Order: sequence, then C-alpha cells, then structure tokens
Amino acid sequence: MGPVAVPEAGAHAARARALAVLRVRSAALAVALLPAAVAVVLLAGSLMGRIPDGSGWSALRLSVTAAAVVVLVLAAAVAAVVARARPALSPTVPIPEETAPDLYRLVRDLADRLDVPAPSAIALTPDCDSWLEDRTHPAHGPSRERATSRGRARPPGGEPRVAAPVLVIGSPFLWWMRVAELRALLAPVVAGTGPSANPDIAAARRFVRGLDAAVAVAAKRPALAFVGWTARLLLRACRDHAAEMERGVAAAASERAQAVDYGLRIVAQEQVGLAYAGWDRLLNRVALPAWRMGRWPSRLDAGVVSALTELSRRDRLAEGFASRLGERPACDLLEEPGLIDEAASLLAARLFHGGPCEPGPDWSPVAWSQYPEEVVDRKWRLEAARLHRVLDDIAACGAGVGAAGGDRPGPGQDTTPDAPTVARILDRLTGPAGSGVGEELEVRLSAEVAREAAREAARDAAGERRAAGPGAPAVAGDPWVDGLAPLFPLQPPRSGRELLTDHVTALVCCAAVDTAGATPGLDWLDGPALLIGGARRADLSRSVLSLIEDGDGEPLRAWLGEVGVRTEKPVRLV
Repeated sequence: MGPVAVPEAGAHAARARALAVLRVRSAALAVALLPAAVAVVLLAGSLMGRIPDGSGWSALRLSVTAAAVVVLVLAAAVAAVVARARPALSPTVPIPEETAPDLYRLVRDLADRLDVPAPSAIALTPDCDSWLEDRTHPAHGPSRERATSRGRARPPGGEPRVAAPVLVIGSPFLWWMRVAELRALLAPVVAGTGPSANPDIAAARRFVRGLDAAVAVAAKRPALAFVGWTARLLLRACRDHAAEMERGVAAAASERAQAVDYGLRIVAQEQVGLAYAGWDRLLNRVALPAWRMGRWPSRLDAGVVSALTELSRRDRLAEGFASRLGERPACDLLEEPGLIDEAASLLAARLFHGGPCEPGPDWSPVAWSQYPEEVVDRKWRLEAARLHRVLDDIAACGAGVGAAGGDRPGPGQDTTPDAPTVARILDRLTGPAGSGVGEELEVRLSAEVAREAAREAARDAAGERRAAGPGAPAVAGDPWVDGLAPLFPLQPPRSGRELLTDHVTALVCCAAVDTAGATPGLDWLDGPALLIGGARRADLSRSVLSLIEDGDGEPLRAWLGEVGVRTEKPVRLV
C-alpha cells in the first residue's frame, strides 16, 4: 500500500491542527535559540569591526553569550527529557498473530476495505473500549520492533512511512459480540490508522506525548522542576490544537468507516452499552468480593456472557439480545480463548483491585463452578468470625456490652456466653445500649478491615519485590509498580455502616447454611447469594437494615423464623 491519502474534511482539519501544534514546538525552539543568535550577531559584528571594542560592548557581548549558553543548556535538558521520557502505555494482554490468526485476518481485511494501513499488532484490555495506541517509542522495547517491521515500509525512492499503531480491543467485546458485530464495531477504530499515518499528525502526537511524559517524570524528581514547568507551559499552549486534531482524526475515521457495515454498526453500538452494563455489574458485584478474599475469577469474559444472558432474561428491554448467542462468537477468532480470558482476568484484578501481577498461594484463580464454596461461603464465615472477634474485644473493654445482658444464656439454650450466634448480635443491637454498640462495632470493624488491607498490601509488595529480584528498580508512589493500590479502584472504601451491614448479613447467612439447609450461590448480576430450596432469597437485606439503622430486630426475627434458622445455635466460623 502506498502513502495514505486522506481527502476527508476531518483529516484536513486534523492536519491543520497538527501543524499548529508543530508551530508551538518551532516557536519554543526559536525562543531557545534567540539568545544564541543575538550572541552570534554581536560576536560577528566585533570580528568584522562593525561594533566598537569598548568596555560596554564587551560586557554586553559576554553577558549575552553567557545567557545564551545557559538557555541552550536548559533547552537541551528539556529536549532530552521530552525525547527520553517514556510515554504512558496502557496495560494490555498482547495477542501474538500465531495465537489469533483469524482475528488478524479479519482486521487486515477490514483495513484493506477501508484502504488504510493495518494495525501493527493487536492487544486486549479488560474494559469495554477499543482504541489505537502508538507504541513506537524506544522505551517500549519489543513492541517498537514489531511495529517497525509490520507497520513501516520504505516506498521506492521515498521516506519511511510512520509505523502503524497497535489495535487495543476490549476483551468483553470478543466474548459477547458476534464476529460480524465486532467487525462493524472495529471499522471506525481501524480507519483511524489512515490519519495516524500522516507524518504531521504523527509528529504532533509524539510531541504532545513526550511533553506529557516529561511532566510525569519531573513530578517525581524535584531537580527537574524547570523541565516540568516548561513542559506544562508548552502543553497549555498546544492543548486546544491537540484536542481539535484528535476530533478531526475521529471525524475522518468515522467518515471513512461509513462505507463498511454501517447498518450493522448501529446494532453493535447497542451491544456496547449492554456489554458495559454487564461488565460493570460483574466486576463490582461478583469479582470484587472474590478479589477481597485473595481469589481472582479466571474466566471474567466468559462470565460477562452469563451476566448479560441473565440480564436479558430479567429485563424486557434487553429481551432478544440473548437470541444472538446462536451465531459465531468473536472469541472463536482466538486459538485458545481460555488462556486469553485467564490473562485478561488477572490483568483486570491488577487494574481494578491492585492484586499481585502473578498467581501465588494467597492470590489463586477460582473457577465459576467453585465460586459459591471457595468465595461466597468463605467470605461469609470470615466476616462472621471478624464480627464476633470485634464483639469479644468490646466485651473485654466493657464498652457497653453488659448492659444488653446478651451474654447470659436463656433456658434451654445450648450456647456459651461468647458463642458465635445470631442471638448474640440481635441482643447487642436491640438492647438498651444497642445504638452505642452499633457505633462501636462500625468503628472497630473499619479499623480491623483497614489493618488487614494494609497487611495484605505489604505482603503483596514484598512478594513482588522478591519476584523482581534485588536489582529491580522501584518507583515510589507509582501504584502500577509497587502494587500498593489499584490503578482504577472500582469502589471507595466501605463506610462503617456498610461494613456492619455486610458482616451481620454474613452471620445470618452462615446460620441459615448451618441450621436451615440453605446453600451459598452465585447471582451473575448481584454476586454472592443465599439459596433456600434452590431459590435465591433477596429479602434479607431489608431486615438487616431495620436492625442496624432502627434497632428493630423484629423483621429479622420474623425472617429467621420463616426460613427456619435457629438463632441460638453457634455458627461454624472456619
């Protein structure tokens, strides 16, 4: 394919804005060279006898020359940092061509139909989005070599073309969408390689990415404060032009893609919204509880299909979407979709929860068939144990527990004063001191959970340092490097009231499993579920909220009696 011509109005507008960005770069270079130019003029004038050799002119010449040297040194420092700083790179799962030949063939056929360069490589991201990403910076290592070998060619008698970017695809799309829908959805994205191949647009993007990376580097090194200030100044000068350039590129790509599967793309866009809703629900309600337990579901992308199928069953607005499942799914374009799904699932846990980058004894995968026993039941029992441990601490401190009188067993009860029973928590939260005990429980549970999270983070960081080796660099404050925090946390830390609600609910569920024949289950849209007689009971939360917020235990006692839970029986905590 020869040099890409982009006659669309959007591409012309993008190129004009790219030239404006490059003019900012040229202006900065001119400002840096101006003192040197003045010094050269003064020196040349003196040598040619046009400027007298008086002391005033000599002092001026020396001062201007010194200023020029200082400015050139500072400009060289800024230029070096901008050129060497590593631009931000999205964490993705690389997809080599040998692991997905059909997917590469689909993308290349799509590029041929659009008359644009094919992307240099394909990668997956655990999110509902797709984009093109330039990975030609030398700091990106092997990606640059692959991009150069596949995406760059030297036309006869011409300059080498700009390397094609990497196509990043949202992994949920591959499992939920059909092949034709994926092709229609990717058409505007792949069409973006056309404007990206324009040398002016590519140069403007490299300049902006370099400035952004320089700002990030300077923020971590106080000695580079001047570099950071200069980079921020240049970014402000070209920010509007860069934004308009990207809008022009998007408009050009959209205009070019209208010739390919336009009608099907409208249907595919509807699937994007549905996939996003299912993916968000799956991460927050299903995956997050497992991550907090030190387990990571290894088939998240397959799970989103189950979640969306369940949503289609419940929601009439989504009715009919599940009928598409008879068509060929896009994940069939992968040679080993299970391995790719596992890698994307581990990356999702890394991004959204901050877990270790590799499996280990305290960070192991869990299959969906094992989720109820390995995650749900274990979660309930650990939270119930933590609740009773905190109650014991309050009792030992004399923080109002004795006023409730709940530690004294009644007639016929087979429990001890400190036995982990539902009756114990009911007595504490409904007695005369119930409000105070509830507040104390919220505070202590919050502190306990925070301590456990800190210990877990320290253990993960130590494990990663051991895996990296003694000579591996560490960047303080970078959550992606040191593993102390997720890049994109799904939820803020739970409040004390939310923690208490979760722990009381867990205790009740444990009692229902131990004494009423209930079983732990998995709801694809709501996460851990209590199954009684094979059916989910979703009405427990209202009764627990009445107990915690109003101190009214009657709704919960009625629910327990209806289900057949024996509140005086100790629950199994391990």
